[in-house]
Amino acid sequence: MTLIKSISGIRGTIGGPVGDNLTPIDVVKFASAYGTWIKQQLNKEHYRVVVGRDARISGEMIQDLVMNTLVGLGIHVIDLGLSTTPTVEIAVPLEHADGGIILTASHNPKQWNALKLLNRKGEFLGAAEGAKILEIAESDTMSFAQVDNLGKITRNDAYIDIHIDEVLELPLVNAKAIKAAKFKVVVDGVNSTGGIAVPLLLERLGVEPIKLFCEPTGHFPHNPEPLKEHLGDLSKKVVKENADFGIVVDPDVDRLAFVDENGNMFGEDYTLVACADYVLSKTPGNTVSNMSSTRALRDVTEKYGGHYEASAVGEVHVVELMKKNNAVIGGEGNGGVIYPESHYGRDALVGVALFLSLLAERKMSVSALRETYPNYFMSKKRIELTPELDVDAVLKAIENRYQNEQLTTIDGVKIDFDNSWVHLRKSNTEPIVRIYTEAKSQEEADGLADKFIAEIGEIAKG
Repeated sequence: MTLIKSISGIRGTIGGPVGDNLTPIDVVKFASAYGTWIKQQLNKEHYRVVVGRDARISGEMIQDLVMNTLVGLGIHVIDLGLSTTPTVEIAVPLEHADGGIILTASHNPKQWNALKLLNRKGEFLGAAEGAKILEIAESDTMSFAQVDNLGKITRNDAYIDIHIDEVLELPLVNAKAIKAAKFKVVVDGVNSTGGIAVPLLLERLGVEPIKLFCEPTGHFPHNPEPLKEHLGDLSKKVVKENADFGIVVDPDVDRLAFVDENGNMFGEDYTLVACADYVLSKTPGNTVSNMSSTRALRDVTEKYGGHYEASAVGEVHVVELMKKNNAVIGGEGNGGVIYPESHYGRDALVGVALFLSLLAERKMSVSALRETYPNYFMSKKRIELTPELDVDAVLKAIENRYQNEQLTTIDGVKIDFDNSWVHLRKSNTEPIVRIYTEAKSQEEADGLADKFIAEIGEIAKG
C-alpha cells in the first residue's frame, strides 16, 4: 500500500509492513518526531498540543497512539475527540498551545489516515519545518520524559460549539437575514464529523437541516471527495425535499461544495468564487487561490478593483501568499475557503455562513446565483503512478514541448492558453499525477485533459 511524507503531513494506508504504510510503529515514530520538534522550538517547563480527529474507522486507534506518545515526551494534550480540521486550528491559539495534530486523511477513502501537523498559530507547517520533523524521525535524537515528568491528557468536547460561536461572531455573517430567509438545506456529512458540525451551525442560523449520511461512523457511504460523480444521493434528496440547496463536506470539514435547488452541482471551484464575491462586495481587496483553481476568482476580484494571484498547490502555499498580498479572502478550487478574519485555514463552516449570507442578502436561488459568474468548465483527471513513470522527466518534456506558451513551473507545469489552461502536477497526498484543465465548455476541458494524458503516455513510452 502507501506511506506519503510531505508538507501535507504523514499520510498512509492502515495495515501492512512498517515503513510502507501508516502502521502503529510509524504513527509513534512521527508523533515522537513532531513532539521533539515542538520541544526544540521553545525552552519552557510545560508544553501543550491540541489533538482532534475525523470519524474514520482507524481514528480512535491512531489518536490513542499519538496522544500517549506525546504524553511519553512530557507534553500535555488537549483531546478534542471527534472534531474538524478547522476546529483544531482555531483551538490551538485559544488554548495557548504549542501546536496541534489533526488525524484525518481528508478526502481519501476509509483505509487512509494521516497526521496533519500545526504550528503554535494553528496553521500548517511550512516546508522547512516539515523537513526538520522528517529528519528528526530518521535520527536517534528523540528522548522521552522520566516518570515524574509525563504529560497529561485533558478532554475538551466543547470546541465544535466554540468554533460555531466564532463563526457567528464574524461581522460579515448576516445571521438576521439568514434567519429571515427560512432556508431548508440538505447536508451530506459523509458519515464523519461534518455530520455533527454543519447541522449545528445551520440550526444556530435558523436554517432547517435535512441530514443525509450524518452519523459519524467512519463508514463513508460514497467516495468522500466532494465531486459531482459521488453526489447522486445528495442531488436526489435536494429535489425530493424541495430544499433550497445541498451542502457536502469532506470527512474533516475543510472542503465545501454545493448542489443547487435542481440537484445540479454549483461547482466546487465556485464555492470560493461565491464566498469571495460576498466578502469583496463588503471589503474590497486582493485574493489568492492555487494554480489549479478557476479563472473565475480572478474575474470576480478584478470586478471589485482587487488584485488576484495564484500560488503553488497546498494550503500552506496559499496562506503564505495571502499574507504577503494582504488578501481579504483566498483558498483552493477544491472547495476550500480561507477567510483571515476568522483564521488562516480552509474552513467549511465559515464558507457555509458566508454563502448563506450572500444568498439571504441577494434573495436569489442558488442556480440564479451561479448564472451571475463567468462560466468556466473544469476537468479533473489523474494517472496512477507506476515505478516506470518518471514524473519529473515527463513534466520537463512537456515544458520543453510548450516552451512558446505561457508557462508556470512553481508547482509542476501549468500552461495558459488564450481560452483555457492545463495544470500537470504530482499529488502531495496520493500516488498519482493530477491533470486539471479549464475551458469555455466541458467538452473542450475534457478533450484538453485527454490530449495531455495521451501526450504523457507517449512521452513515458519514449
